[in-house]
Amino acid sequence: MFTGIVAAIGTITSTTPLTAQNDSGLHLTIDAGSLPLADVALGDSIAINGACMTVVSKTAQQFCIDISRESLNLTSGLDHPGPVNLEKALTLADRIGGHLVSGHVDGLGTVSQFKPVNESFELIINAPRELARFLAYKGSIVVNGVSLTVNRVTDYADHCEFSINLIPHTLEVTTLKFLTPGSRVNLEIDLIARYVERMLNLKE
Repeated sequence: MFTGIVAAIGTITSTTPLTAQNDSGLHLTIDAGSLPLADVALGDSIAINGACMTVVSKTAQQFCIDISRESLNLTSGLDHPGPVNLEKALTLADRIGGHLVSGHVDGLGTVSQFKPVNESFELIINAPRELARFLAYKGSIVVNGVSLTVNRVTDYADHCEFSINLIPHTLEVTTLKFLTPGSRVNLEIDLIARYVERMLNLKE
């Protein structure tokens, strides 16, 4: 489990195919940036842009993961070198500054607008229609591993659009500052909403 509070910006420094096949997964090497790795063991979980991954090797400053082709197909930003948001799995002694996050990407969104509004910034994202029922005003959403609050939701026939207000600090400490219209982002719905949907739709 995670909280959606990004601990550091890391960098994917290399991507190597796991096999010689064209549809192979990748072995990623990630520079951890300011994320301390002394307490990270092999097999531990680290969220990378919101996707929970398993550490398969590490040094003092870097760690490596293996990511399957299926996971690559369902996520964004993990198939090429570049900056990524990092968060270690929480412990029972940690504060939950954001909300409970599983690290399982539910869908991909597309940035439609990203603009300054007074002292903050408005991020507008188009989400798949199947996620619309999980998005609510003042509800929680995870975007590339960042726990955020939904300010507005508009439903359309084939998708939904939601708006988020970002303060300058959030942009400073995450990779969200690099987003532009057309950027693809990893989305995870609120954990509570997931269980409520299941309970309401279970046929007994």
